[in-house]
Amino acid sequence: MTIWKNYCLAKSLPEALQALADAPGPARLIAGGTDLLLDLQQGRHPPVHTLVDVTRIPEMTILEIRQDRLFVGGAVPLNQVVDSPLIQQHAQALYEAASLIGGPQVRNTATLGGNVAHALPAGDGTIALLALEAMAEVASQQGCRSVPMRELFLGPGRSALQERGEVLVGFYLPLHKPGYGSAFQRIMRPQGVAIAILNMAVWVYREGDRIADLRIAVGPSGPMPFRALAAEQSLRSQPFSQSGIERALEALLGEARFRTSPHRATVVYRQEMARVLLEDTLQTAWQRSVEE
Repeated sequence: MTIWKNYCLAKSLPEALQALADAPGPARLIAGGTDLLLDLQQGRHPPVHTLVDVTRIPEMTILEIRQDRLFVGGAVPLNQVVDSPLIQQHAQALYEAASLIGGPQVRNTATLGGNVAHALPAGDGTIALLALEAMAEVASQQGCRSVPMRELFLGPGRSALQERGEVLVGFYLPLHKPGYGSAFQRIMRPQGVAIAILNMAVWVYREGDRIADLRIAVGPSGPMPFRALAAEQSLRSQPFSQSGIERALEALLGEARFRTSPHRATVVYRQEMARVLLEDTLQTAWQRSVEE
């Protein structure tokens, strides 16, 4: 069965956008293709007429510091994210998340932009970027715009990006500063299912023994990647303590929408594992936030 007819290797953003606009049938962007091609082959995605390859677009293959932010192109392979000293220095949660996606062969091909664009509520890269408060750069024929991570998703597997009119160029992340720390952890089945039972990323900013600010992202805990705003508020401006972690857990369980999945875990199990992940991930981020 033919699952596409035309294949365009775009060399620039205007060329990619024009190819999407001109395609006579359904068109999709492709980078590593580790999710999209499998979905097409297994019938979980309808056949497309045109695939537009973005892996040769210079703006999308860059990983560098731009003024006061770290930029990661959407077509940067995950192995390059993992190996980058810049990621390890400025975005430890993303380093840990990217290093756990698939195996080495998958990471050689899969891209950070593809992980986000797949719009899974527990996408490892997505959860890390959400906690790090990344901003996405999105290009259209009208120009480029910045989009907060939380505005990229409409539901499970449903991106807010226009399939025929927008390209996810990359992500801007804040640079590391004294007092900042981040961490990512997940719980997986030993075999068979690649999506996490539960994952969590935490970013914290400490001032002495006080949590001056923090962000907590959890997946899957609803139809879209989720920020635990109530749990964050319960800890913000408070001393770091076990009692504070317990308050945050109570807030998290009150706002997260965990559900039973027949292939992964029950609600009760996810609630228990949320306790483990919150304590461990927050502790790790806190330890990393020692002021320099």
